[in-house]
Amino acid sequence: MESVVFFAAALLAIAGALGVVLQRNPFYSVLSLVVHLIALAVLFLLLSAEFIAAAQVIVYAGAVMVLYVFVVAYVGGLEDPLTEPNPVLRIAAPLFAVALGVELCFAILGSGLKAIDTKGPHVGAGFGSPSQIGELFLTRFLIAFEVVSLLLLIAAVGAVVLARRSSQTEPSLGKPARRLADERKVF
Repeated sequence: MESVVFFAAALLAIAGALGVVLQRNPFYSVLSLVVHLIALAVLFLLLSAEFIAAAQVIVYAGAVMVLYVFVVAYVGGLEDPLTEPNPVLRIAAPLFAVALGVELCFAILGSGLKAIDTKGPHVGAGFGSPSQIGELFLTRFLIAFEVVSLLLLIAAVGAVVLARRSSQTEPSLGKPARRLADERKVF
């Protein structure tokens, strides 16, 4: 039964990741990311990392995704993102995809296949417990943890600022944008 759940969660994680990349609508892309994160939480449960699975659902699939949904709803999607594709991108994108595929093959064949017949790494009794994770966050990974939270905040504020600037330049907007444009003409 465990292997069936693993393969189902793995397929959902891959499908969610592909949905993030292949969706044209940013709202559906965020929803695909939620599916991906929940599938990762199921995989963490299979590894007996209950705290990490709960944090994955509460923090990432919950709070951060709600923030992303609000930012996407506020900013809005592009109606026609690429009207004329760049010829350089048409050549470079498949080359980078092949290079990434080759790199992943080397990584899988070089390190992953050695561990197939083993029982895995030996870890201590408290590995993955909330106290050990909290200790690592507050000692060894404190700066990285805080930098990531600041980057997420800066990205959300930047998206709101950029959306506000672009909405003020469009002539078909409501009264606040027209009033601002009229004030600029007076001075």
